[in-house]
Amino acid sequence: MEITTTETVPGSDIEEVLGVARGNTVKARNVGRDITQSLRNVTGGELKSYSSLMSEAREEALDRMRQDAEELGADAVVNVRFDSAEVVSKGAEIIAYGTAVSLD
Repeated sequence: MEITTTETVPGSDIEEVLGVARGNTVKARNVGRDITQSLRNVTGGELKSYSSLMSEAREEALDRMRQDAEELGADAVVNVRFDSAEVVSKGAEIIAYGTAVSLD
């Protein structure tokens, strides 16, 4: 499965647009993580625990988008984008979406 942020897949022609492929996940922070990251916030620097959590969430959303594209019969997903939003206190949704296509 080709995944790209561009409108096309280099070296391939799009045969058919199959629809929007999407995948999302909602991740929440935990109390232990909040305590250690609050200390880091005072001293400065990267909040590595949160960076790791968001990276994990992006990969999960991307995997779910890929599965959705496969169910549509796609060979590739073009114009892939990510978005995020706070949906509950201390919890964020990450969504990956793009256009599922079949290639020549």
